[in-house]
Amino acid sequence: MLTTRASGVLLHPTCLSTRYGIGDLGPSAEAWLDWLSGAGQSYWQVLPLGPTDMGGSPYQSPSAFGGNPWLISPQRLRDDGLITSDELLAAEIPNGETAASVHFEIVIPRKKALLETATKRFKEREGIPELRREFEEFRQAQAGWLDNHAFFMALREANGERSWLDWTTLVTEGSHPSPKAHETLADRIETHAFWQFLFFRQWDRLRQYARERSIHIIGDAPIYVAHDSCDVWAEREWFQLDETGRSTAVAGVPPDYFCAEGQLWSNPLYDWDALHRDGYRWWIRRLQAVLRQVDLLRLDHFRAFEAYWSVPATDTTAVNGTWIPGPRDEFLSAIREALAADGNVPIIAEDLGMITDEVHALRHRFLLPGMKVLQFRLPGDPWEPPFRLDEFEPNSVVYTGTHDNDTTISWFLSEIASKPERLAELRKYTPAEAEHIAWEFIEIAWKSSSLLAIAPLQDILQLGGDARMNAPGTVGIHNWRWKLQPGMLTQAYQQRLHEITERTGRRG
Repeated sequence: MLTTRASGVLLHPTCLSTRYGIGDLGPSAEAWLDWLSGAGQSYWQVLPLGPTDMGGSPYQSPSAFGGNPWLISPQRLRDDGLITSDELLAAEIPNGETAASVHFEIVIPRKKALLETATKRFKEREGIPELRREFEEFRQAQAGWLDNHAFFMALREANGERSWLDWTTLVTEGSHPSPKAHETLADRIETHAFWQFLFFRQWDRLRQYARERSIHIIGDAPIYVAHDSCDVWAEREWFQLDETGRSTAVAGVPPDYFCAEGQLWSNPLYDWDALHRDGYRWWIRRLQAVLRQVDLLRLDHFRAFEAYWSVPATDTTAVNGTWIPGPRDEFLSAIREALAADGNVPIIAEDLGMITDEVHALRHRFLLPGMKVLQFRLPGDPWEPPFRLDEFEPNSVVYTGTHDNDTTISWFLSEIASKPERLAELRKYTPAEAEHIAWEFIEIAWKSSSLLAIAPLQDILQLGGDARMNAPGTVGIHNWRWKLQPGMLTQAYQQRLHEITERTGRRG
């Protein structure tokens, strides 16, 4: 439950401007926190921090517990004595190669090569004693998830990065590891464990930097995990799979605002009966792991805990799915008991989409703040009534838009400006001028009765559709790649955000 009026900004670390083609957890992230603090903000919201594939989606990760090694800062590796200044310089990617977006196909091979160099030096120098001690302590403390993660990633490498369903090397029937697999892959297992150590070491340092500036971090926990993940491979009993390990039904959502055929996510569904018999311990471990990284987390697709959309695994769209009852109060009671010593669960419920009265009631019973997105609050929008500045319940988070929305300027030009009825409705609340609409929406959000207000940085910078982070229901190079350019974080925008935050009583 939220208790204090405050505000913040949504920006994933990959979007930060660095000389290495992708944002990371080093000096650029600290500079971002300085800017955010100077703007009077109390919250920084990020997307899931787990590993990603070449497409860069943080919602299709090979590990629900691990961190993204491509976010490791090369400058911090140099500071730790793991790479030289010459190697750091060689790791730079000329801006022309990755001008306005993250080119994962360029970034990942270079970042991986740098991490291999750092790991080799770590092993050759017998770990650099203090770092070796910290690494061994990390391996012992995180063994519950790290052992599976590192083993899975090493086996995946040995099998050409193919899905574990197609593994043939060092495995037995069903892609279970062969007796000699662990011994054969011992060096690569240690390598992947070391990369996780580096990630969490840098993240912990950055989080402390945020704390010193009174900035809380909001994380994100996707409800589903990828089929090609160590989570499903190592703990198949918690998922709806057949005897070969293939999904019998998969996740998605029915036709909605974003996609006329629904969204077929293809993630395996949970076996909630099995999880119930085990006291939901897998979920508790997972959320505890995320909350060790952040102060508050957004629980993605909350409505599936009341009822989830189950699609036959052989279908090619989500149209023919069925609503199946979720774990509901029993699950959330177990989560509350495990996570909330004071009864206050540090979770924001992502309750967007086709939300029923039952979903709202479930959220209210556990005092979880929901989400209000201004772009969804005009007459003619599905599911939501028109907004008023005083209508939002205080225990909620209001957004101008999310990572799944177009930027407010682009949304206005495509969805409002050419539609007289919708434009007239919006002008009851704000002048609705295209060149100012992003800050008009920030004004509405910051003045609202929701205790927490968040805007994507793209709206604060008044950027157009080319700065959109993700278009749901689509796959391609237009998703997950936007990044800041040098000079975008100006003092003028900082002062403007500080002023509205002070004026609306959101200094936390």
